[in-house]
Amino acid sequence: MKLSDFKYPLPRNLIAKYPAHPRDSSRLMVLNRQDESITEMRFSDIVRYLKKGDSIVVNETKVFPARLFGRKEKTNAKIEVFLLRELKKEENIWDVIVDPARKVRIGNKIFFDNDRLWCEVIDNTTSRGRTVRFTYKGDFYKLVEKIGQTPLPYYIKREPTEKDKETYQTVFARVAGAVAAPTAGLHFTRRLIRQAERMGVKIVPIVLHVGLGSFRPVEVEDLTKHKMDSEYFEIPEWTAAAINRTIDSRGNVFAIGTSTARALESSVTTDGHVKPTQGWTDKFIFPPYDFKIVDKLVTNFHLPESTLLMLICAFGGHEFVMRAYKLAIKKGYRFYSYGDAVLIL
Repeated sequence: MKLSDFKYPLPRNLIAKYPAHPRDSSRLMVLNRQDESITEMRFSDIVRYLKKGDSIVVNETKVFPARLFGRKEKTNAKIEVFLLRELKKEENIWDVIVDPARKVRIGNKIFFDNDRLWCEVIDNTTSRGRTVRFTYKGDFYKLVEKIGQTPLPYYIKREPTEKDKETYQTVFARVAGAVAAPTAGLHFTRRLIRQAERMGVKIVPIVLHVGLGSFRPVEVEDLTKHKMDSEYFEIPEWTAAAINRTIDSRGNVFAIGTSTARALESSVTTDGHVKPTQGWTDKFIFPPYDFKIVDKLVTNFHLPESTLLMLICAFGGHEFVMRAYKLAIKKGYRFYSYGDAVLIL
């Protein structure tokens, strides 16, 4: 398939600026691949599709406030530093994006929070990308939590607030490392999780630290030539064992989000089971693709021509998914990170 096959027009007023409250009151569009039927309900109704022995696989990554605003040494020029990924923990070395990039060169130092935290640029990576080494007094993540801003996606046209530090975080969030939320998980509440567990459904975690690659545009018409950014992920041994028990007992494996689906599909054994893994994945899933682990998929409505939409189309069928998107626009569903949900059966 080609990049242009994933284009669709979206009215700007359908881009959600704030989440539903409560979280599980968002709308849910259910797509049944067997008969290509579409059902509309609330997210809290998802329990109708769960049964004893199923596994719900969730991403425990935690978004940290990755946007830092500092000043350049000597000139005091204001510089934004966007933390992308930690390269060497023991040496405090990070990949970052800087703005304005023309003012930031190798050897420059940028200071934050009354000089309790500062970094030195040690390499250029892209036109706006830099590699930096941080020096700090105290705990790095606590300092970042104090002075950083929530990295809301660029299409949410407003300034982040303190409340976003809570709402742009799933109830599963535990392991800091993401610069974007695994947004399918934003629809879950503690109440809904307890309800599923009482039904005999297992909630099992993985970690995939979502990076800016989620929003990076695909720039080639031939999808086989697109290269995904690598993202760090972990599938614990007990998670793999729980999923494999579900597979062997013919239960359903529900992947909550494209990040979870990519992690699971990046760690498949030759006999169609999940293996415990700790590493990086640049797996790019687009049609046609034969999913080995995921039986059902919960997701949001995604950007046109995005790798996330391509994964959804690989799972649900391109024509069926694009028809559902057209219906969602007609019916006023809310799109993107803070928007409504889709369940593909």
